[in-house]
Amino acid sequence: MRPRGVLTAGVALLFSLATSSIATAAWAAPTPTPSPSSSAKEDEGEMGNPPNQVDVPPVSTLAAPSFQLPFPCGQTWTGNNSGSSAHRSYEIDFNRGSTPDADKGDTVVAAAAGTVVISAHQGSANGYGNLVKIDHGGGWTSYYAHLNSRAVSAGAQVAQGQKIGTVGNTSKPGNNISPHLHYEVRNGSSYPANIKKAVFNGVTFGYPIASVTSKNKCGGGGGSTNPHTAESVCGSGYKVIESKALGTAGTVYLTYNSANGNNCVATIKKTSLGKASATSAYLEVQGKTRVTDSGSFEYYAGPVRGSAAGKCVKWGGSVGSSKYDAPSGHCGS
Repeated sequence: MRPRGVLTAGVALLFSLATSSIATAAWAAPTPTPSPSSSAKEDEGEMGNPPNQVDVPPVSTLAAPSFQLPFPCGQTWTGNNSGSSAHRSYEIDFNRGSTPDADKGDTVVAAAAGTVVISAHQGSANGYGNLVKIDHGGGWTSYYAHLNSRAVSAGAQVAQGQKIGTVGNTSKPGNNISPHLHYEVRNGSSYPANIKKAVFNGVTFGYPIASVTSKNKCGGGGGSTNPHTAESVCGSGYKVIESKALGTAGTVYLTYNSANGNNCVATIKKTSLGKASATSAYLEVQGKTRVTDSGSFEYYAGPVRGSAAGKCVKWGGSVGSSKYDAPSGHCGS
């Protein structure tokens, strides 16, 4: 608090000595920087509060936004709060694949509606790499970092569930990390106290590690059109090379990514949309064990990926009692 009136010389001298003493003590005993844990899977680098690219008028609100998982409806992702030495509070790193690069290129969507205030590669400024930050009003913001690509620009208005980018591993130069989504929710400006516990579909994330299924834009009981495609489920770079209709219940797709030599299978439902029903997808690469995604899903099964460059594959899927099993083929594609 600023002192009022005119200070006497004695008070001024005492204030000066006290200030000098505090500064000397702070210099003599600095707060130690936490050292990376040996179990940390990565070191994302300095984070902090990067400056916004655009200003948003303050909006008063009494409650936090109704956040959803930042991934398309029906996808299940595992979040890890404790796997990075860069985490200072309630940040979460999300993955769902079984191999380091499995999630690269997967779609990331807005956890809640708002205005994009940052959409930029942070370069050497911090460890965020390609970052999208959304202002939701009332001081609430969400961060989506290390993106492989950004689908929105600063100043854009985005809806909940709208695609804002893809999963990647961008960071500061020399910071070698595996692909994942670094996600944060903040309220306020005092870092890192402004990082809040993440809540998805009204449920607080089960820190430190939990798997969550997205309810983002799932609807309330099924419309007539499935908002998901084989390409959106499998991710960037995958193109359909064959498909098979499962009667009127759905379609199973085989896709291929020429950039990495991976096949991906997804089964897209056509009926009972938004309602969980038995759905499956599988891929069997020549010489390897079959991988299957099977369960009660609202919109699709998959993606099931495998490295298949130069190898034959078997693939298929089902919705309810309708199923398809492809013979070995597509040797080399």
